[in-house]
Amino acid sequence: MHDESGDERQRRAADHVVGRGRGDAGVAREQGRYDRRETVAWHVLSHSILARASQPVSIVPVTLQGLAAVYRRERHPLQSTDFSFTRFLVPWLCGYEGWSLFMDCDMLMREDVAALWALRDERYAAMCVQHDHRPVEATKFLGERQTPYAKKNWSSLMLLNNARCRALTPDYVNAASGLALHQFHWVDGGDAQIGALPARWNHLVGYDRPDPQAANVHFTIGGPWFADYADCEHAPSWRAELSAMTGGMPAVR
Repeated sequence: MHDESGDERQRRAADHVVGRGRGDAGVAREQGRYDRRETVAWHVLSHSILARASQPVSIVPVTLQGLAAVYRRERHPLQSTDFSFTRFLVPWLCGYEGWSLFMDCDMLMREDVAALWALRDERYAAMCVQHDHRPVEATKFLGERQTPYAKKNWSSLMLLNNARCRALTPDYVNAASGLALHQFHWVDGGDAQIGALPARWNHLVGYDRPDPQAANVHFTIGGPWFADYADCEHAPSWRAELSAMTGGMPAVR
């Protein structure tokens, strides 16, 4: 028996709703962003991961409701989704142990996630596709403002070496600027400690050159669950995944 610290009590309160796993090299722990307006996207992504995984996978939605005990940031005018900043609590939710994979929910996994998981490299604190993404449009899905900045979309899919992400405490995530978080200012050692993943693991639909062989596609400007993007690249694959998930039943509207 021991006395719990305040941090332990907060993490346990979050665990009650969110859950976290310790896992090992054989278990991919995927923490997915979640926005209430994109519920169907989150479920289709989860199905696409599980349907192709050759190893056990634990998928946990990172929700505002589940993090209410520790996440206290006011919504920023430039914040387009519920999970813009909560993603950075994933190492804390994992007890700063092992590795975790964070993914935005507006994605579709087209290959075995174990192949992505196998790319973990202990030399790095974090790993991601290092896009040079420079959007020119002013808005994206549902009229949300598009905000350009250096390292844009690097944090949309991250392999996180949790023990080396201890700067990402709830206090830091609640107080740090959006740029400090999304530009990886929290990585001790700077950009040299951020490993590069192959671009095919975070293919930006509508920006990157079309790639029928992309391993994981990212509908970052808007996906086929929105009418305005019903005919975008890889939309047929997304609809096929939705159909497979629902057994061909029509989507409930």
